[in-house]
Order: sequence, then C-alpha cells, then structure tokens
Amino acid sequence: MLNLGILAHVDAGKTSLTERLLHSVGVIDEIGSVDDGNTQTDSLALERQRGITIKSAVVSFAVDDVTVNLIDTPGHPDFIAEVERVLSVLDGAVLVISAVEGVQAQTRVLMRTLRRLRIPTLVFVNKIDRGGACCERVLDAVAARLTPAVVPMGEVRAQGTRDAGFGLFDEARLGAPLLDLLSEHDDALLAAYVEGRVSYDLIRAALTRQTGQALVHPVFFGSAVTGAGVDELIAGIRELLPRAEADVDGPVSGSVFKVERGPAGEKIAYARMFSGTLRTRDRLPLGDGAEGRVTAISVFDRGAAVREESVAAGRIGKLWGLADIRIGDTIGVPRKSSAGEHHFSPPTLETVVEPRRPADKGALHGALTQLAEQDPLIDLRQDETRKEISVSLYGEVQKEVIQATLADEFGIDVLFRETTPLCIERPLGSGAAVEFIKKGPHPFLATVGLRVDPAPVGSGVEFRLEVELGAMPYAFFKAVEDTVKETLAQGIHGWQVTDCTVTMTHSGYWPRQSHAHQGFDKSMSSTGADFRGLTPLVVMDALRAAGTQVYEPMHRFRLEAPADTLGAVLPVLAKQGAVAGTTELRGASCVLEGRIPVARVHGLERKLPGLTRGEGELECAFDHYAPVLRGEVPDRPRTDLNPLDRKEYLLNVTRRVGA
Repeated sequence: MLNLGILAHVDAGKTSLTERLLHSVGVIDEIGSVDDGNTQTDSLALERQRGITIKSAVVSFAVDDVTVNLIDTPGHPDFIAEVERVLSVLDGAVLVISAVEGVQAQTRVLMRTLRRLRIPTLVFVNKIDRGGACCERVLDAVAARLTPAVVPMGEVRAQGTRDAGFGLFDEARLGAPLLDLLSEHDDALLAAYVEGRVSYDLIRAALTRQTGQALVHPVFFGSAVTGAGVDELIAGIRELLPRAEADVDGPVSGSVFKVERGPAGEKIAYARMFSGTLRTRDRLPLGDGAEGRVTAISVFDRGAAVREESVAAGRIGKLWGLADIRIGDTIGVPRKSSAGEHHFSPPTLETVVEPRRPADKGALHGALTQLAEQDPLIDLRQDETRKEISVSLYGEVQKEVIQATLADEFGIDVLFRETTPLCIERPLGSGAAVEFIKKGPHPFLATVGLRVDPAPVGSGVEFRLEVELGAMPYAFFKAVEDTVKETLAQGIHGWQVTDCTVTMTHSGYWPRQSHAHQGFDKSMSSTGADFRGLTPLVVMDALRAAGTQVYEPMHRFRLEAPADTLGAVLPVLAKQGAVAGTTELRGASCVLEGRIPVARVHGLERKLPGLTRGEGELECAFDHYAPVLRGEVPDRPRTDLNPLDRKEYLLNVTRRVGA
C-alpha cells in the first residue's frame, strides 16, 4: 500500500496527470479533461465550472503488487489548507512542474515543506509537448531554487512539439553521474567506489534507499496530455517510493484529514489508518470528551470507494456515523508526531460576510459552520453586538469560492466587505494583575492572579502555575487555563495574542458550603463559573500592564520584470511599503526579491501590468509578522463581552447569568 499525494502550483497539470495515470493503469477507459469538467477527482460542481481543484480527492489504482491511494490536492495557494491536511497522511509525493512556466511561487512553498517533513518526493516536469517548453531551464531552476539533490532520470526529445517524448538513461548515463550525489549520504557506496566494487545494481539500490529517505529527488519528464513519460513515472512510483508501514494487529491509530457531507447531510470522515484495524460498530472517543460509533466504512479500490466491514493500517477509509468528528481528530491512539502539526502559514486575511437578504442571517451562520467543518482555518468569528460574521482567508479566490458554494449548496446570496489583513499582538514586556474574593468590585467567589510574559516567536501561548495544584479543585485551574486562552483571542487592540507565557500566581476559592439542614448554597460556594467570569478581567489587566505590539503579516516577494522598467517599479514598491532585498540583472530582465505588507500586495498586483508593459511576474508567499510602526495602529472590533471595560463587562456577564 502506498498513499501518494500529487502536488503542484495551479495549472501545472496535476489533475490532468492524475487522469492519465488512471488511464494508463486501466482504471478508466477515457481520459477526462479539466476544461470539459469531467475528471475523476474534480467532483464538485464548482471545480468543474472553474477548472481548478478546490478539495482534495482520493482515487485508488494498482501497479503490479502495489495498491496506490492517490490524493489529488488543490494547486491554488488560496486552498493550501487542503494540502496542509493531506501531508500528514502521505507515504510519498509527486511534485508536478510545468515545462513552460517552470518553478513558481507555490512550487517552492510545497517543496520546502516536503523536504522539511522528509516526505519522499519524485518530480514530474509536465507539458514537454507545449510550445515554449525548456526542460534544461526548468531542471536548472529546480536545482537552484528547490533542491540541488535532483536526479534527472532520462532525456527529452523533440520538446515543444506534439512528438515530444522521454526516454530513461541507460546504465552508463545514469550510473556514473549518480555516484557523487549518492555517496555523500552512503559510506558503504563511497567505500565500494574507492575499492572499485561499484555496480549498477548497487547504485540503483542506493537511489531507491535515498529516495525513500527524502535525501534525493528523481526527476521524470513527460506530458499528461499525450502520455509521454507517464509509464516511466509509474515505474518510478512503483520502484522508488516506500510502501506504507502497516501493523494491522497493533492498537487502532488513525488521523482524519477530510470531512464532507453526504446527500442526506450526514458527515463522512476520510481517515488514514496508521496502525490496527477499525471495524464497523466500533466506538471511538472523539475531541471534547465526545464519543461516536462507526456505522459504515468504505475503502478505495480501482478508482472507486467500496463498502467494507473494516479498514486496516496503511489504508484510507471513509467513515460514517461520527456526527461530532472534526478535521484533525485522532482515531484511537494518538501518534507522537501528529500533535499540533502545522506545515504552512495560517490565513493572513479576514472579511465580513453579509447575506443579501436579512432573513438569511440565521441560515448563513449554519451554512458557514458546515463549511468550517470542512475547512477549520476559515475560523468563524461571530460578533453578537453587530450581528456580523467574519471569516479568515488566504486570498480573493477563496472568497469567490465561499460565495459560490453558499449560493449553490445553501441557496444563500452573500456579499463580502473589503478584505483586511489579519494581524496578531505580542506582549511588549511583563505585566501582572490579581483579583481577590470579596476584596474588589466584582461579584465572583474566586481569587485569580496572573502574570503575562513575552515568549519566543512561534511558541504560541503557554499556561503555567506558580501556585500548588492542590490549592483548589483541578476543575477550577482548568477553567482558568481555558478562559485565559479564550480571552487572548482578542488582545488590547482586538487581535489574537500569541508568543507569551501566562502564569497563575494567586488562587483562592470558597469550599462547598450550605446552611444548616439546607442544600448547596451558591452564595457561599465557588463554582467554575466564578473563575470563568473573573479570569478575563485579570488577563486584560495583566496584558495592559505588559503592553502589546500589533504585528502585520508580511509576504516575501519575487518580481521579475524588464530591466528598463526598474526605474518605474522601485518608487511604487517603496510607496507600497516594500523592502527590497536583492536585485539581480539577467540580460534584459531583472529579478527583485524582498518583503511587502500583505495589505499592499493586491494594490501592487493592480499596478504592475502598467509599470512593466504587462511583462512583470510577481510571486508572493507569507514570510513573517512585522511590527506596525507607521500610521495608526489597526484595531479590530471586539466580539466578546469586552473585559477592557469593567463596568460594561460585569453588566453583560450579569445579564448573561440572569438569562
């Protein structure tokens, strides 16, 4: 069993390659077309209309004795969250690159991540039959911009024509050049080389082993349209990529990477099993203490999902009956490496969604909640005061897809407000605050003291105790910890607060008491609600004492344009807040690299064609967060009970408790 991902920059031909692979191994009789909207893996109506992959899809085929579960992923960067979830279930990958466009922005993002996660990866240079194809240029770019550890497996003939083909190197042409590259990671091969004992079989075995360890990346060339080079790629998949490690008798362990709704609205979870065997009627613990029972299972076989009574380790199954399942949930025993895995940057944009018809407000929230089940990173924010819903985004195309999905699947027409960057806050220093039972202007039977300290970038939020765990019931400590993290979702300026440590310095409660001969008396005893109500006030007082800095998302950019337009481009870049890093002249072209605020990217994209006679090419990808040092500090409208205003907060809490 091999779980294989197909990844690429948009329009590199990834879905077309999937169709050709399925045809070559006999799963389908006719090859579908992305343009005609009849491919196997683009099953959504919206995917067929737009000609792009939006959701990951699974299809299965056999190559000799190996069953391959092939996962086709979106190529557009707005849907990188789909790729994020697939990476955790892969045994290997094929990275598709166009022989015409070459290495593009998303190609580099994907390859960096594949290498960091050490996922064995083959490279397939597609579209060798297209005019403008230049495989030598692409291979040089792969080595320079993706990884030097590439191994061209053959040569292309008649590139740029319909007769383009690909032939594998013979032993002499493949073997000798590989020695230097492979011996860097193989002492035994180096020793055999020095002693004159090297054989082609030894080199080939080293290539297979090092490909499986993600140390080298074989490169194949071909055309998904004509089929050139596809048989050679299939043989490479069979020989060079490692099979799934499968302990079918071990403890049940799996991971959910996709959730969709069936025709009757039922949830269907896609899960990769890493260990054990999951059977129908098995009960599973889910997140937040929930539990579910598997009522049906399908596994993938020769292009279709087939009902089975079980799904074993190494396979991917579709599971029914788990109403509370969410993307990222663990099935059975958690994997040590799976906790909190995030491979790409989070969304950096946000917008408010409004229904065209006011009567659809309730239905809109329900529909967006369903979409958030399938894509948790859209991160709904409900503003109860303004009755507004905000969603997080990667880009404008994602916004269009959400709009079309709401119209097509739920019958709700929506409008979006202007997209704004999604900032974060970090503490500037340390700050502390404490509130005592019956010693302050609050009604809560709780004592809570907290200190906020800065933490390293990327560390998130950590909660610690400086009081003894036995000083009060654990449930009260848990209430404080959970509420701290909830409260930090909106800092002094309304943005998510991160990269900090929150330490509980004081605690206190009134034990359970009652009047004589009477039952429990809330007015004399602390409850979890007291700690949940008081903690936001203490958190915000500590945060105010520490101070916060708002940081905006920054993209790294690469701009290639005619050299004679440089004089017009540079002032515009400066006006957009971009910081140029390097400038390189390449004949009549120049390449600029640097950083630019996410908020300014769209404006630069609009101006670029006029500045560069339509010849400018801009690539952008998230890089880091930078402090907002110019202009007004951006504030985000609050959606909570506003613990920054004690009077308003206590009034709102009292009303809520009363209700």
